[in-house]
Amino acid sequence: MTLTRFSAALAATLLAGPALAEDILIEDAYARASNARAGAAFMVIHNQGSAEDRLIDIRSDAAARVELHSHRDMGDGVMKMTHVEAGFAIPAGGSHALARGGDHVMFMGLAAPFEQGATVTVTLTFERAGEIEVAIPVDLERQQTDHGKTGH
Repeated sequence: MTLTRFSAALAATLLAGPALAEDILIEDAYARASNARAGAAFMVIHNQGSAEDRLIDIRSDAAARVELHSHRDMGDGVMKMTHVEAGFAIPAGGSHALARGGDHVMFMGLAAPFEQGATVTVTLTFERAGEIEVAIPVDLERQQTDHGKTGH
């Protein structure tokens, strides 16, 4: 029984930490839902390598469709979310933030509501680094602060 508890605690600790594959490091990932049908995920993607990489796809069983999205200014104060088929460049030695009001992961047709404290598993696909599976915690309470950064 103690071994089972230890294994569960170890698994939870590993899932809560940053995801790392080769030169790509995923930090500060969290997901939230705006309603029972749609949600979004945000994170900072660091490229610790010497060559640019590109996030080109995302998959998850959490929704019928999962896409890389951005906001586009349509003028007159109107912003429209658009699917970014080309993905997002992650510069060598740099990072790219997927943040509220900017580039993000969009979940459409949620399989189940995102509940506080749950996790959403996604597979990120990069041109160079390949696939990275990330367990993203659902944080419905996180507030947006200045410059698109988030905090509690």
